[in-house]
Amino acid sequence: MEIKRAESQLTTPGSTDWFTGKVSIEPLFQPHAPARTAGASVTFEAGARTAWHTHPLGQTLMVTAGIGRVQREGGPIEEIRLGDVIWFSPGEKHWHGAAPTTALTHLAIHESLDGKTVDWLEHVSDEEYR
Repeated sequence: MEIKRAESQLTTPGSTDWFTGKVSIEPLFQPHAPARTAGASVTFEAGARTAWHTHPLGQTLMVTAGIGRVQREGGPIEEIRLGDVIWFSPGEKHWHGAAPTTALTHLAIHESLDGKTVDWLEHVSDEEYR
């Protein structure tokens, strides 16, 4: 058994390599072999978002606060709200983030394949975001 105390979870800023706007990431859990699942709480200030990316084994998001946006390549931008659960299939190109005027917090859960959880791609332009 392992207990991670809340005060031991250090929040870090999201890298400008992968995010537009102000983003805070709080790692919640890492996999213990043979498990491959990791999770984090991610908070986006209004207008902040990820770059386009994929996950080799997919990703689940659970909205815990605010209003946000998600989009998969070729699809429309969808609004997400408190309580929504979003699943991105393995290899599905997508982005997610806050609404233009409202912050968003979600839990992000994904698995590692050969040590890799995400492939980061190009940034989402302001035009794509609108």
